[in-house]
Amino acid sequence: MKALCWRGKHDVRYETVPDPIIEEPRDAIVKMTHCAICGSDLHLFDGFMPAMKSGDVLGHEFMGEVVEVGKGNDKLRVGDRVVVPFTICCGECEQCRRGNFSLCERSNRNAEAAAKVFGHPTGGLFGYSHLTGGYPGGQAEYVRVPYADVAPVKIPDGLDDERVLFLGDIFPTGWQAAVQCEIEPDDTVAVWGAGPVGQFCVRSAVLLGARQVVCIDHVPERLSMAAAGGAITIDFSRESVIERLQELTRGKGPEKCIDAVGLEAHATRSIDSVYDRVKQATMLETDRPHVLREMIYVCRPGGTLSIPGVYGGIVDKLPFGALMNKGLTVRTGQTHVNRWTDGLLRLIEEGRIDPSFVITHQVALSEGPQMYETFRDKLDGCIKVVMTP
Repeated sequence: MKALCWRGKHDVRYETVPDPIIEEPRDAIVKMTHCAICGSDLHLFDGFMPAMKSGDVLGHEFMGEVVEVGKGNDKLRVGDRVVVPFTICCGECEQCRRGNFSLCERSNRNAEAAAKVFGHPTGGLFGYSHLTGGYPGGQAEYVRVPYADVAPVKIPDGLDDERVLFLGDIFPTGWQAAVQCEIEPDDTVAVWGAGPVGQFCVRSAVLLGARQVVCIDHVPERLSMAAAGGAITIDFSRESVIERLQELTRGKGPEKCIDAVGLEAHATRSIDSVYDRVKQATMLETDRPHVLREMIYVCRPGGTLSIPGVYGGIVDKLPFGALMNKGLTVRTGQTHVNRWTDGLLRLIEEGRIDPSFVITHQVALSEGPQMYETFRDKLDGCIKVVMTP
C-alpha cells in the first residue's frame, strides 16, 4: 500500500509500505477514505518530537471503511464506516474506566521508554513517535486499529466524511479545552492560536455560552475564520495582546485562557520569544513557551488555563510565582476523545455545527509531502488539509 512516511526533519515521502494485518483478536483493518494533516504533525515534521524512526507512517486523524475484523471483535462488521480516534484505548484498565482514554494503561507498547521520559507511560497514539507506542498512522491506504472494539465511532448514513472526520481529533480537542475551562455565562475566554484546534476552541466556547471569546493570531485567513465563528480577534503582529485584553475586560483580564499553540509558539514583539529561539537552537530548551507565559500574566486571578497545545519536553522561565499567587488552575492533557464523541456527533446531526468549515485544501494522499510545507508555512490560505487515497 501507499503511505506518507517520516524520513527525518522536513522529509516526508509518499512510499510503498507493507499492508497491515490482523495481529490481535480485537483488531480491525480500516481502508482509509479521508485523513488530515494535524498541527501536531508539524512538530514531527519540524523535528521537535523525540523517538521518531525513519520510515514511520504518519497521521492520527483519519476515517474509513472496515475491511477486516479480528475474531474477538464483536463491535464492528465489514462495511462499517468509522472515524478512528487518535487515542488508542483498551476500555478496561483503571484509566479507561474513569474516562481518561488518552492515559490508557495498556495501549502503549513502549510503556517502559515513555515512563523514563514522563515518569509514567501515557496511552498509545497513532502515527506519533515510539514514546506513544510506535503505531503506524492513518496517512495511508489501510490502517490496523488495535482494540477496535472500543474506540472507533460508527457513522450513520446521511453524514458525509468531511462533516465527521474531525471527531477523531481536533473537534473533541477544542471541545475538551473549552469544557476544562468550566465556562460561565459572564466569562471572557481568550484563545491563543487560530489554527484548526483554535478554531474549534472558539466555536466550542461559543456553544458553551461564554460572554465573549477572543482569538489571538497573526495570519489574516485564520483570524477571519475565527471572527466568522463568533470571536473578537487580536493580531499580535499589529497590537499588544496584553493591552487589548485589558481593554476588553475592563482591566481585569480574561477568566479563562486556552493555549491552542503548543511548543512552536511564534511571536514578533517579545524578547522572550527571541530568548526561546536561541535556547532551542543551542539545545538548552526543547519547547517555546511564550504563550504559557503570556496566559499566566494576563489571566484574571482565580482563573483557569487550559492547554490542548502539544508540549514535548522542557520549558523554562515560567512565571510560576504569578501562577501560584493568582490562584490559577491549570488543566492539560491529550484528548480523551471517546469521552466526547457521542455528544459531538449529536451536535453535528442536529446541525448545530458543521466541522467541515475548517477545510481549506483537499488533495490526493500522493500530494501530502508538499502539503506539509504548505500547511506549515501557511501558504495559499492553508488552514486545514484533508487527503484522500
